[in-house]
Amino acid sequence: MTEEAMLKGCVKNQATAQQELYYRYSPGMLSVCYRYAKSREDAEDMLQEGFIKVFGQIRQFQNKGALEGWIRRIIVNTCINNLKKNRKFAESLDLIHASGVHIREESIPSIVQAKQVIECIRMLPIGYRTVLNLYAIEGYSHREIATMLDIEESTSRSQYTRAKNMLEEILIKKHILPQYADKLEVAAVNP
Repeated sequence: MTEEAMLKGCVKNQATAQQELYYRYSPGMLSVCYRYAKSREDAEDMLQEGFIKVFGQIRQFQNKGALEGWIRRIIVNTCINNLKKNRKFAESLDLIHASGVHIREESIPSIVQAKQVIECIRMLPIGYRTVLNLYAIEGYSHREIATMLDIEESTSRSQYTRAKNMLEEILIKKHILPQYADKLEVAAVNP
């Protein structure tokens, strides 16, 4: 089924078109949800809620960009709203995991396995994880993140910096980045 036919069918609430859209895009969107969720079950719930919104808003898609990008924005917003609704995000913003470690952003090589990195990102406190996902992966600005999460722009920046540092520590401790272990120890001793 072509994308155009699938979209027309979804607008008409045709089950086969909706099923096609879901099967085509749900695997990628589940991985988006998984980055924000605490468990696979939470991610699946976010995915289902997101696709309900996609089907409810499908008439608003104007073919001015990629359908996948449009769906992704709805899924990300669903994840954020879910976190805010459950107050998990607001409660975790106060957490300060002071490490005293200052690590350069470029020290995380792009060759690290994506699955390992995602698992390590999921180990971050939810506030850190959310800002890291929105800024580094989804590409939102700190101003946009602040608006989305009802926080200050400076809070978004500090959460991102702390998330980056904590993520690097986790990657090193899990021996995903063993070559940087000596730099971590030096930075911790000489802040």
